[in-house]
Amino acid sequence: MIERSNENRLVKLLLVLSLILTTNFALADIERSRLDAVAADIQARIDANKLSGAVVMIAQDGEIQMTKSLGYQNVEDQVPMSDDTIFRIFSMTKPITGTALMMLYDEGKFTLDDAVEKHLPELAGMEVFISQNDDGSWVTEPADHPMTVRELMSHTGGLLYTPPLSQGPIANAYFQAGIMNLPNYTLAESIPALGNIPLDYQPGTQWVYSISVDVQGYLVEKLSGKTFDVFLQERLFDPLSMVDTGFYVKSDNASRLSRQYNPSQNGTLTRTDNGSFLNPPKFLSGGAGLTSTAADYMKFAQMHLNGGELNGNRLLSEEAVQLMRSNQLPDAVPNIGQLYPGNVFGLDFAVVNDSAAHQGAPVGTHWWWGIAGSWFWIDPVENVVFIGMIQNSDIFYSLQVHAAARTAIYN
Repeated sequence: MIERSNENRLVKLLLVLSLILTTNFALADIERSRLDAVAADIQARIDANKLSGAVVMIAQDGEIQMTKSLGYQNVEDQVPMSDDTIFRIFSMTKPITGTALMMLYDEGKFTLDDAVEKHLPELAGMEVFISQNDDGSWVTEPADHPMTVRELMSHTGGLLYTPPLSQGPIANAYFQAGIMNLPNYTLAESIPALGNIPLDYQPGTQWVYSISVDVQGYLVEKLSGKTFDVFLQERLFDPLSMVDTGFYVKSDNASRLSRQYNPSQNGTLTRTDNGSFLNPPKFLSGGAGLTSTAADYMKFAQMHLNGGELNGNRLLSEEAVQLMRSNQLPDAVPNIGQLYPGNVFGLDFAVVNDSAAHQGAPVGTHWWWGIAGSWFWIDPVENVVFIGMIQNSDIFYSLQVHAAARTAIYN
């Protein structure tokens, strides 16, 4: 009996030592000085009244290495940021929408080379814009081929965004048709209107950031037979325990929603949010509609890093994950432009193909960001997930913040 007791104590000691060694090894992979440099850079920007606050969460090998809540979620009332502060993540919604659609890919509901019109007949026969007549009618030419799902998911299908992200007669026509009119029209009521508006360019010839991910949300509805919000809740948010992610913030949690600010030239922060995201929208925007927390988004990103599963729960096949983080651009499109040097595009993720041009992030790192400044990346080489949550209206300043964080981690 005594020998068995000693043996048990020895086993427990070895387990504890193993955990200690494993933890120290993980921490050593990202040097503490690099983690501290990320926090110090953001704190300096807060101190200079360039940012109101931030929540940063960094994981490696599935273990959280740092969680920092800095500054304020509400500057006027001096409410500090906290780990459960809720953020408008805008275009960080896009990879979630793409994931939902690829779950249906796994079920055999479509192939990437299917014509979009096969599943959305409302968009059949779309032609390509040449010019617009004085009376508002279109001068068009036939499309070389119908837009494919692959092109839809890689922003190469011929679509634009609504103003102000896109300009010109096609973008204006989207606006006039009520597309992305959040309070007034559903996906089913507005996306079909795209069928009456020409494509802006021949599919497969350009990379143009676009409304295509909202079309993907509608495609999820048509293929699944469920509204987009219900599908996301049942298939993604509940399985991943993303308890604070949704298309609006419920009244019980409204005090946790960060306000949004723009840094003014006089050194002050000007509030720019209008109280949006506090009521259910009619238009469930797959491109920009969600609110979330750093902890919730970490679960989603970690699932992707793990190849489609989290905590033994598989949501997506390894094949689907690999497709999403592999370059899907056609041969005619070498990259995604000067704003994002060193990057190509997968399915609803940007993908690093030139590490030096992207502050040292390894080739294969996939990422995106939201127009209010929130950003993330998934690094499958170093097994790192980085989540940064801010609410800042100066988009070019936000890009500087993102680059500084990558530099701190990788250089």
